[in-house]
Amino acid sequence: MMRKNIIYNIVLLWTILSGSALCAQTVKGVVSDNSGPLPQVNITVKGTAINTVSDFDGNFTINKVDSNAVLIFSYIGYLTKEIPVKGNSIINAILTSDSQKLDEVVVVGYTSQKKASITGAVSSVNMDDLSKTRVVDVGQALQGQVAGVFVSANTGAPGDGIKIRIRGEGTLGNNDVLYVVDGVPTRDISFLNQSDVKSMSVLKDAAAGAIYGSRAAGGVVLITTKGGVSGKSSFDVDYYSGIHFATNLPKMLNTDQYLTVKDQAWHNTAGNAASAISPYAADRNRTDLANTNWQDELFTTGISKNFQASASGGSDKMQYLISGGYFGQDGIVVENNDKYQRFNFRTNVNANLSDRFKVGTNLQLSYAKQDKLSSSGDAPGIIRHALIRPPVLGVYKDVNDPTYSASNPYTDLPFYTGSNDGWSKNYEYSSNPIAIVHFTDDKRNTFQTFGNLYGEYAFLSDKSLKFRSNLGVDIQFSHNKNFGENFGDANISDTSNPYYGMGRNNRPNSLNENRGDAMTFTFSNTLNYLKTINEKHTINLLLGTENITSKSSAIGGSRQSFDNTTDPFRYLDYGSTTNIYSSGSASNWSLLSFFASGTYGYANKYFVTSTMRADASSRFGANNKWGYFPSVSGGWVISKESFMEKVDWISNLKLRASWGQNGNQEIPNNAYQTIVDVTSDPPGVKRYGNEDIKWETTTQTNFGVDLGILKNKLSFTADYFTKKTSDILLTVGLPAVAVGVIDRTFVNAGEVSNKGFEFGLNLQNNDHAFKYNVNANIATLTNRVNKLQTFVKNISDDATHTKTEVGQPISSYYGFQFDGIYQNAAEVSSTLFANANGTQPGDIKFKDLNGDGQINGDDRTFIGNPIPKVTYGFAFSSSYKNFDFSFLLQGVEGVDRYNDLKQILDYDSRPFNSTTAVLNSWHGEGTSNTTPRLTFNNNGGGNVSSVFVEDASYLRLKNLEIGYTFNTEIAGIKYLRLYASGQNLFTVTKYKGLDPESTSLIDKGTYPQSKSFILGIKVKL
Repeated sequence: MMRKNIIYNIVLLWTILSGSALCAQTVKGVVSDNSGPLPQVNITVKGTAINTVSDFDGNFTINKVDSNAVLIFSYIGYLTKEIPVKGNSIINAILTSDSQKLDEVVVVGYTSQKKASITGAVSSVNMDDLSKTRVVDVGQALQGQVAGVFVSANTGAPGDGIKIRIRGEGTLGNNDVLYVVDGVPTRDISFLNQSDVKSMSVLKDAAAGAIYGSRAAGGVVLITTKGGVSGKSSFDVDYYSGIHFATNLPKMLNTDQYLTVKDQAWHNTAGNAASAISPYAADRNRTDLANTNWQDELFTTGISKNFQASASGGSDKMQYLISGGYFGQDGIVVENNDKYQRFNFRTNVNANLSDRFKVGTNLQLSYAKQDKLSSSGDAPGIIRHALIRPPVLGVYKDVNDPTYSASNPYTDLPFYTGSNDGWSKNYEYSSNPIAIVHFTDDKRNTFQTFGNLYGEYAFLSDKSLKFRSNLGVDIQFSHNKNFGENFGDANISDTSNPYYGMGRNNRPNSLNENRGDAMTFTFSNTLNYLKTINEKHTINLLLGTENITSKSSAIGGSRQSFDNTTDPFRYLDYGSTTNIYSSGSASNWSLLSFFASGTYGYANKYFVTSTMRADASSRFGANNKWGYFPSVSGGWVISKESFMEKVDWISNLKLRASWGQNGNQEIPNNAYQTIVDVTSDPPGVKRYGNEDIKWETTTQTNFGVDLGILKNKLSFTADYFTKKTSDILLTVGLPAVAVGVIDRTFVNAGEVSNKGFEFGLNLQNNDHAFKYNVNANIATLTNRVNKLQTFVKNISDDATHTKTEVGQPISSYYGFQFDGIYQNAAEVSSTLFANANGTQPGDIKFKDLNGDGQINGDDRTFIGNPIPKVTYGFAFSSSYKNFDFSFLLQGVEGVDRYNDLKQILDYDSRPFNSTTAVLNSWHGEGTSNTTPRLTFNNNGGGNVSSVFVEDASYLRLKNLEIGYTFNTEIAGIKYLRLYASGQNLFTVTKYKGLDPESTSLIDKGTYPQSKSFILGIKVKL
């Protein structure tokens, strides 16, 4: 009987097991959210140990699944989802974001990593906040979003670039950030459309960036673009249009005030009798006096338009996205010579050729056109001349003026009557800014192809080992064409001069044209092993190689004296054959790299990551061609410990520490080689090389803490870092008595340090009808030069009034210290007892630092720091039912700017126009201790001093937006949102220049950022 029962039980068990095996199946699919695929989502068969994770494109395959099983999709930052199999072999899951949980996966370099396991300083950008910035350059959208990342527009002119610094200025050379877009490295992302961006991560410390080795010293920004989603077809349209205005303009003198001020200056000038009538008083009787507000004449309402459309979708076998876009902006200066236009086209296709092998491509085409005006005070200085030009001069000449011409109707020299000194010398002969704008024809065009082609194969039964091969391309073609048309008044009286009768600007007319191409190819191969063992041990290993080759070439030419200057004849062939100039050049560089990275985690509590990269660059000689960049980091999730179980209000508490090194290979090609001038007789050395020059190396240490409380509704991060760059490349002049006068030789000698604290705070509450999110950050920075070369005591730049010296920040301002205004003769004689040098009461008083009773070069000192000491941002977003509201505040503190415009307007002794501040100039003892007396003599205003170094700290409302989303389908429309946005709505600053955000070391009249109002619509079909 017992034997029968045993046999019966065995047969029954075999029947159950065989039935289960017959019902087991393989399930495939894609996990995504509303933005696209989600990598590293955990997929588990409920009630079993069978599990897998989705790959970088959201794909997953799981074997031995019962037809009646339930799959559990879990992903930190999203609500867990359960889906019954019901015999289906394909299951696509769309997860919903849960703001009360931590984001999990972050792209960290050649792979992705769970945020819980990240041990370096990596910041993920809030894409909802980013999408509302409405900027043309994606990099500018980082402004105020990430602690320790300084972002500023170079100027407000359409198409001008931006400056990004991650944790300060690390070198005296190139500090530019490295961008990696879909695995392809680049130094410029101006071609990228903001609507195409899916995610952005900033690698701030050396441990996070060491995987990029020799190009990561300035920090790394990783960008992933959007792709198609299986089983989800969509057509999206985003359109907005805006108007732009110049704001915060200085108040200038009108004609009456100007003549009064210049009359006082004339009487305060040596040699002019107090009772005499000045030429300015006499000119009040002129009938041709104007009262021109040059700022009103120059600035107008700018217009911008943006259109973006995309179609996406796919199946489990193939996913696609096609997008196209246009952005155009006509700036705030009159006429149409400050336009910028960009056309984009992108296609992203991914194909799963089998459950193990997939291929894909992501290709972007862009074409940018810029009509360039001088935008930073550089010649011909349109903004600068609009401020300094006297209001007594009109914009246009009278049609009855004998010097008037229909082709050149603009005023130029003051009250011009003819070429034989026929103009008034009482007025400084500035240029007419409206004429400069009208005759500017500087067009810059760039066509760019950027993208990649990849293949990936998964090995092992659980597909935990993946080989990926990626070919990236970055190809640019540029064409710049600048025609300088002759205009202005003729001021040559010598009839034998070949230029007699020509206007004084662009004499003779000329055309400069150049074309260039740059091609960079990146071929990388990686082997990535990602495995979780016994739900305790997590291993992420990466091995890789990379080869980068870059070639560029340029040709250019110029001609002068075009007889016909109309557009069809503005080509080189139509210029004179005299004074012909042509040029051509080419360069190339290459980089060969090997790298490895490994992350080990135990019980989701303890993590350690180590990275090593070896780079060989063609820019270095044989003695130091290879550079090695290691890093190590560790993390401890204290909140996972058993002793924290009862502290349930702490959701996450993690300590991080890291150390690593990055490099900088951004130096001139062939800097190590000796250059010989074969054109001289006999041939001679032009520059001695240095085979021993080596990599600039940035070593960084970081300590951080991450804290989340109340189910991560409130999260906080804090970091402290020290960053030291050594072996900085400098140029040293060799003794002329030994080698003659030749170019300077490159040597490794400098050292620069940066250190600071970074804090980030995020508060989310989605529990009620009114939902909101707050993202705030603040960072401090201390920059110092620690070392220069023995024979390089300092590096001075007279053009920017800066000096780089040991113990000071890079490019610190250097000059005299302003100490008020001399009030009487006794003060002058007591202070300048050794040499008054003609100083009068009412002149500027400088500090006599060495106490020798005179002011000379020995009394100069450091007077300002152009590197911000504090940067911060505050972003708020909210929604109530169908309405949403958001704003972004951004600012900097502890930064100085040399306001050269203030110097020439209010302190110069020439008869330029001035701001109304000069109405309060010193005119007797006790009347002013800030603005010197009005005079055409030297009053000290021509010296470089601290009175012109202004606090450029500011707080700016960068963006404010309100929107409404319709919740019902209208004629097949799935999603419809209308929004209104304002940008740069107000600025709080003490800076008296046009824009405190300018990146120029010296402000000579920067094209200001504009206040904007935008209306837009987003539609999903």
